[in-house]
Amino acid sequence: MSTGAQVLVGLAIVVGLVGIVLPILPGALLIFGAIAVWAVLTGTGTAWAVFAVATVLLVVSGVVKYTWPGRRMRDAGVPNRSLMVGGLLGIVGFFVVPVIGLLIGFLLGTYLAEAARRRTHADAWRATVHATKAVGLSILVELLGALIAAGIWFGAVLFA
Repeated sequence: MSTGAQVLVGLAIVVGLVGIVLPILPGALLIFGAIAVWAVLTGTGTAWAVFAVATVLLVVSGVVKYTWPGRRMRDAGVPNRSLMVGGLLGIVGFFVVPVIGLLIGFLLGTYLAEAARRRTHADAWRATVHATKAVGLSILVELLGALIAAGIWFGAVLFA
């Protein structure tokens, strides 16, 4: 595989990592696809082994991303409906105030949903904080799996 093609794969991986932190693009899928293209074009046993390890890492982090924070939310008594309202207002906020509007909209939507459900500011705010921590944990778990997968790919490119 040419150096230029490897640079393009690396750029796709970097865009995927950014897509995980700023959920605009499907980051893990982009990283998976970039490493898959690299493995197909490289065609060596090492490339396929790197692809297999990266796939396992991305799948495991994807599963943990949804199960671990969701369990913490359930334990805190925050329903999925509040997250859905927060997510929808986050999407609207993203277009109203680019990038930072996503966070503002999510916080506002989650707070409003919980305020209507719990009836007190303190309880609604506590639930909003739990929801925000859960979403942050979800992003960190996915980012960790993606960074390890990207690191393994980068190591294979450098040393193979």
